[in-house]
Amino acid sequence: MNTKSICLVSLFAVLTAVGAYIKIPIPYVPFTLQLLFCLLAGLLLGSKLGALSQVVYIATGLLGAPIFAEGGGLLYILKPTFGYLIGFIVCAYVTGYISHLKQSKNVSINIIGSLIGLFFVYLLGVSYLYVIYNFYLKTPKTISWALYWGFLVCVPGDIFLCIVASIVAKRLKPMLEKALLTNTKYLREIK
Repeated sequence: MNTKSICLVSLFAVLTAVGAYIKIPIPYVPFTLQLLFCLLAGLLLGSKLGALSQVVYIATGLLGAPIFAEGGGLLYILKPTFGYLIGFIVCAYVTGYISHLKQSKNVSINIIGSLIGLFFVYLLGVSYLYVIYNFYLKTPKTISWALYWGFLVCVPGDIFLCIVASIVAKRLKPMLEKALLTNTKYLREIK
């Protein structure tokens, strides 16, 4: 990894942390803007760097920085919403992979990639929510309860974020590529 990649990965880890603080308190699973920055990481950085930015974000939170929606620390693994954070890694990877299959910078490809990435956030998040409530917290919840509170309540806002991220990425990607190319040429001239 070069310095630019490290900076971009760090930037999206920080943006995801900021997104955790912009939230609408909904019972059980708060609605945050973390997903927006997770999607943008995949769309702009690609699959590997996008996923790495989410790994950095989660590792930083597990090391004790209070950057998750409800705090931080290693015991956050036992929170019912931790599965959504794991899903962010898969989401960024899948979104980045699909959106970079064709270099056409097409919004519809970005939206498809974002929605497929969102599917994995919900797959891991709802499953984890159900397991933690039933087997760790010993608070019996049904699968329909987990689907309602962990999926149906949140999905309209998250689909909106997928569309917003796809449009923003289409506009930002050429600027980001141009800036990176310009900096590379500048650095070559200095040497």
